[in-house]
Amino acid sequence: MDLMGMMGKLKETQQKIEDTKKRLDTVLIDEQSTDGLLKVTLTANRKIKSITIEDSLLEDKEQLEDYLILTLNKAIEKATKTNEAELDAVAKMDMPMIPGMDNLFK
Repeated sequence: MDLMGMMGKLKETQQKIEDTKKRLDTVLIDEQSTDGLLKVTLTANRKIKSITIEDSLLEDKEQLEDYLILTLNKAIEKATKTNEAELDAVAKMDMPMIPGMDNLFK
């Protein structure tokens, strides 16, 4: 087993993961309420970029809160799936197979 080669490969993979995380800051996930009155945009790293609220929702605080919770949760779920899929792909593609570590990235 070439330990130095593996260490180099691990470093390279770590850099690719960091690059992927930076790129995910530019991947936008849009979500909206079923009636389109509330729209949110997140990055694939789950940072909120924008929230758009129709004026009619501003008249009912409780309804607005419900809309925010439902729509943000859907957007966060989508962003999380995108984030995990991208990072898993990098890790699986570039990780050297080390005995006993194959379950680490599942």
